[in-house]
Amino acid sequence: MEVRSKEETTSIQLGIEEEVEVKENEFLSDEESMTLDKPDDDEDEDEDEDTSEDERESEAEIQRLEEQLSINAFDYNCHVDLIKLLGQEGKLHRLRKARLKMSELFPLTEDMWLDWLKDEIRLAEDDADRERVYELFEKAVKDYICPDLWLEYAQYSIGGMGAPGGIEKVRTFFERGLTAAGLHMLKGAALWEAYREFELAIMSTLQPVPGGVSTPQQQDLLNAQIERIHSLFRRQLSVPLLDMEATYAEYTEWADEGVPQMVSQNYKKTLKQMESIKPYEETLLLAEAPKLTEYQLYIDYELKAGDPARIQIIFERALVENCLVPDLWEKFTTYLDRHLKMKELILSSHERAVRNCPWTMSLWKNYLLALERHTMDHSTIADTFEKALNAGFIQATDYVEIWQTYLDYLRRRVDFSKECSKELEELRATFTRSFEYLKDIEDRFSGSGDLSCTLMQIWARVEAFHCKNMHKARELWDSIMTKGNAKYANMWLEYYNLERSYGDSFHCRKALHRAVQCTSDYPEHVCEVLLTFERVEGSLEDWDTAVQKTEGKLSRVTEQRARAAEKEAKQVQHEEGKAEDRRRVKADKNTLKNSQKSKHTAKRKNINEGSEFPPKRHRGGGDTEGGDTEAGHFGHEEPRHKHPGKPGTGNRNQHGQPEASQEKWDDGCCVFISNLAFTLQDPEEQLRTVFQTCGTVKEVRPIFSNQGTFRGYCYVQFQDTLAVTEALKLDRKEIDGRPMFVSPSIDKKKNQDQVKVFKYNTSLEKHKIFISGLAYTCTQGQLEELSKPHGTIKAIRLVTNRSGKPKGLAYVEFANEAEASQAVLKMDGTVFQDYTISVAISNPPGRNTEAPSGKPARNMPPQQPFGARGRGRTQLSLVPRSLLRQAASGSKAANGTAPGPPAVTQIKPMSNADFAQMLRKK
Repeated sequence: MEVRSKEETTSIQLGIEEEVEVKENEFLSDEESMTLDKPDDDEDEDEDEDTSEDERESEAEIQRLEEQLSINAFDYNCHVDLIKLLGQEGKLHRLRKARLKMSELFPLTEDMWLDWLKDEIRLAEDDADRERVYELFEKAVKDYICPDLWLEYAQYSIGGMGAPGGIEKVRTFFERGLTAAGLHMLKGAALWEAYREFELAIMSTLQPVPGGVSTPQQQDLLNAQIERIHSLFRRQLSVPLLDMEATYAEYTEWADEGVPQMVSQNYKKTLKQMESIKPYEETLLLAEAPKLTEYQLYIDYELKAGDPARIQIIFERALVENCLVPDLWEKFTTYLDRHLKMKELILSSHERAVRNCPWTMSLWKNYLLALERHTMDHSTIADTFEKALNAGFIQATDYVEIWQTYLDYLRRRVDFSKECSKELEELRATFTRSFEYLKDIEDRFSGSGDLSCTLMQIWARVEAFHCKNMHKARELWDSIMTKGNAKYANMWLEYYNLERSYGDSFHCRKALHRAVQCTSDYPEHVCEVLLTFERVEGSLEDWDTAVQKTEGKLSRVTEQRARAAEKEAKQVQHEEGKAEDRRRVKADKNTLKNSQKSKHTAKRKNINEGSEFPPKRHRGGGDTEGGDTEAGHFGHEEPRHKHPGKPGTGNRNQHGQPEASQEKWDDGCCVFISNLAFTLQDPEEQLRTVFQTCGTVKEVRPIFSNQGTFRGYCYVQFQDTLAVTEALKLDRKEIDGRPMFVSPSIDKKKNQDQVKVFKYNTSLEKHKIFISGLAYTCTQGQLEELSKPHGTIKAIRLVTNRSGKPKGLAYVEFANEAEASQAVLKMDGTVFQDYTISVAISNPPGRNTEAPSGKPARNMPPQQPFGARGRGRTQLSLVPRSLLRQAASGSKAANGTAPGPPAVTQIKPMSNADFAQMLRKK
């Protein structure tokens, strides 16, 4: 070890003081650093009150988080929130306590460690505080392999190099950092460069001043320092790192005698190695976190290459981003156990694994085995086992397996050559404790756990084989059978094999006789084993007894199986009968439905042509925006008879039609009611009650089918036309949950020019918006709240179908066009009640015109007009194209429709004189 004077050490420290100060200032100067400064005395009282109020709220939140952690100490997010809040409030003592508590339970992230270290470095004043910071750094670098943490550790240690042995201590930290993270391809180069800069700074202090003469001792120190820097360059160039070319160029420039040939050869070899792993690094750079698949491929490549150091570093890099993946930890620790013999590295990796994934039993099991494999003391293994029991496994079988692992360890500690030892007593006590513990686990996990009593079987074998204590083994097997295992043949055969190996014939025979009596799953096999045993070792009397017992058992089993088969057959037959009944009922329903349908679709005849009822009239109506009926003017359809025996107004014939003596029908005093429920009870009385408020009701005539069922519409005759006006105001009034449509009664035969009237506009409305995609549960009030911020709302209309159910469409009318346009811009494409709505200026589609037959022409292709040739073979138009013109499009596409191609209209046919006149003009 080199010995330097205090003056030399001081000069070396001063030589790199500037760089260290810059680094530490960058590390410590942070706008998030905590301050304990009190507010100035001249602050306003209002600001003081606001500050005190914020402090009270923060303190209440801190207390809430602390109480929550006292209930559940493993709430990771609660720990993070508490630390963040304490840091903002500057409560240093409580912050340090919260960080310590979290670090005991969980590994901290790199950022959390850096924040903690920054605060502690800022508060360190003396050597004791500096040692505490060193201890904190040691804890930080154990959680994960982070090059940035090692770099900060080494740079912080430079500040203490003035102490005795300080330079060697700094070098030790750098060497440890290179061992841990120097192979990190992306971040490892920073460690190498910092170490090299440190040594170059030391070398600069050893060089003599210009014109001066150095002593032999100083020259030896300088030569040793130069060799150390050469060594750092050679070591770095032998590791595949990012930007190796720049390092090689720097070495070439620094070395006075040039780069040695051996170093150049190793550098070229390392470059080739870097080229082989470069695709994996590029894949990692392009992938999104946590990059588990990409890391798996990289790990498989390194495992094939077989370099333990590189395998370790790629595992560590993967675990930083996938610290909660148990399979990755298990793969890493298994590799370390099988290929490396480094005790500290292996045990620390196992410890980190269980801290990151404490719920994984296999990690705790491997940790216990690793502790035993590396001959750790018994107290450490016992403490680790107790921590495993408190880790909170997710399956009852996990507790069974961890107990089995620990019991195996205790059994291997016992020296069975001694009749009684402390280790043997501890083993027996632990077996007893495990049974009590697993009993609670079975209650917690609803009966699942060690159902086959595996631990008890192991104990019985230990007592029989090692302790020669068959009495205790038989007691244990009696307990096993009383726990519901006596019905299983394999359990009895296991007990029989134990007696066969370590017991006697008497107890073997006894066990087999009990097995024949109790077994229910495979009795034939147990009977065969008993008979085989008696053939080999039994007397004639024993044979007869065995045959008698086995025959009786097998006969009982045969009878039980026959009864079970018969019961199962009856159950199957019963289920088949029920299925057949269901099919028959369904077939009957279908037959009845088809017969009713055929009757309904049969052509109805006009029974009473001389009736004074209105003749058969067209019953039409406007459509809503979706094609459903809207209230408009309606015509009549010939009424059908009412239920026989029900009172009605006027005399009726046998078909339910009014007699000829009935008064004449007056359309002006009549309204047509539709969209009523077919199940409406006594429609005549209900409608008479509803329309009595409008005026004097002369007659209500509901329409029934030939089968006597109500058809959902009727006619109401009033005394005068004033009552009709009032009745029309009841349009859309709900009757039995359905909106009632009320419209004037029109005789189409007498009013051929009368067309359906739609009460809503069908042209472009710039002051109104059309909304689609609404939830069916959306109400008018909710839609008003949505639209109110965009302007003054004049009206809102929700579009419904015939039954009154909303269709997810609506129209909202604003006060002017500007407000409507603004609403379209703000509302279109927004999410309302979990649905994305579409908003546009209102432009309803045009109404359907009637076909010549009087029926609405829906989805019918347009008829092709005939030319001058009439209905000829070909319908090709012989009119020149110049005489055809396109009809100008009227306006933009209607809501819910796509703009179609422009229509082509044909000019009126022209005579020969017309053609001649046209040519003369040209």
